[in-house]
Amino acid sequence: MGDDGSITVLRTGSVLRLLLDRPSHRNALSHSMIDRLVGELTAAASDDSLRAVHIGAVGTDFCSGADWIATNDPATRPRTGHLLRRIPHTAHRLVELVATIHLPVVCSVRGWAVGLGCNLALAADFTVAANDATFWEPFAARGFTPDSGATWLLPRLIGLVRAKEMLLLGEKVSAIEAANWGMIHRAVAPADLDDTAAALAERLASGPTVAIGLAKQAIHHAQYATLSQALNQELYNVELSCRTADFKEGMAAFRDHRPPQFGGR
Repeated sequence: MGDDGSITVLRTGSVLRLLLDRPSHRNALSHSMIDRLVGELTAAASDDSLRAVHIGAVGTDFCSGADWIATNDPATRPRTGHLLRRIPHTAHRLVELVATIHLPVVCSVRGWAVGLGCNLALAADFTVAANDATFWEPFAARGFTPDSGATWLLPRLIGLVRAKEMLLLGEKVSAIEAANWGMIHRAVAPADLDDTAAALAERLASGPTVAIGLAKQAIHHAQYATLSQALNQELYNVELSCRTADFKEGMAAFRDHRPPQFGGR
C-alpha cells in the first residue's frame, strides 16, 4: 500500500497549525491530503476560538505539488472529465479557502514549493521562506496549463512580465528573489524560519480578529473593484468592525495610552 501522506493538525492557543506530512514524497499532495486540508480550513472558518492559521510542512521541502504521478497511473487513470469535476472542490477550493478565510494565514516554506505547493504559499496572507527555498511553477515543463490560482495570484503579486517568466518559461525563483519582488513576505535564514513564522502567527492571533478578517476580505474585493465599489465595501466593513468588543478595547487603549489587549471578538 502506498504512502498517501497525512496532515498533522496541531493547536497552539488560538493558532491552528496544519503540517503537510509526506516527507518521503517531498510532501506531494495526495487526494486525501487535499481533502483533509479543505475540511480543516472549512471547519476553522466557523470556529470562533481560532484567530490565525499557520501552514507548514514536515521534512526538508514544503510541497512538490499535487501528486500527478499517482493521478496519471495508466492502470488507474480516471476517465475524461475527472479533473473538470474534481479540481473545483479540491485544489482550487483549497487555494480559495486560504485566500478568503476570515482568519490571517501564515505559511512557512523550506526547500521546494512547486505547482500547487507554490500557489498554496502565495495564497497565504504572509509567507515566510528559508532563504535557500525555491518557488517553481512547472506546468509548461510538464506540458499542461497552470491551475490552482497561478494565473490570478502571480500577475497581482509580481506583475505580468515576471508572471509570464514563471508560467510560460518555467523559471525557478529563489526565496530571496521572491521576497525582493513582493511575492512573499520575507526570506530568513533556515535556522530562523520556524521561530519567525510562529511569532508572526502569534502576533496576528493577538490582533483584532474580526477587523483583520474584514480587512483581508476588502483587500481581495478591491483587486477587481472600482474605487467607488471599494469605498462602499470599506463602509460596510467599518460599520461591522466598529460594533466589535475589540474596537471598544482599541479606543480604550488609545485613550489610556496603553497597548490594546484584543480578545478576537
